[in-house]
Amino acid sequence: MAINNNSPWQMPFIGSLVPAGFPSPAQDYIEAVLDLNELLIQHPAATYFVRVEGYSMVDSGINPNDILIVDRSLEASDGKVIIAVLDGEFTVKRLHIDKNGNYFLVPENADYTPIKVTDEMGFSIWGVVTNVIHKL
Repeated sequence: MAINNNSPWQMPFIGSLVPAGFPSPAQDYIEAVLDLNELLIQHPAATYFVRVEGYSMVDSGINPNDILIVDRSLEASDGKVIIAVLDGEFTVKRLHIDKNGNYFLVPENADYTPIKVTDEMGFSIWGVVTNVIHKL
């Protein structure tokens, strides 16, 4: 999915906090316009979207059918959630790099096991996940 910077996603932004209890009329509090491109996309030329399939990351709040915003320009360091290609298949996992420099793709669901990346595997990193979009 390509990013079109010519049509910003601008929406009204309510500048006050929204209480989870007693409702209040929001129209009186509109402060500005919020541009979702500006909020969610740091490097437009290096950013893409991908839809999630599977349950391996549900404990980190990444669910099936969520849309991930991925930035290819960010460094994939230890602890980051990344999009990787492993033996020709895309996957989303948390990257763990141990003290010996070994890479592990760590799921965030106890039903799945971490994958140690070996030299025999085809492996590349396609970007760092910066945001998750999901419906309630």
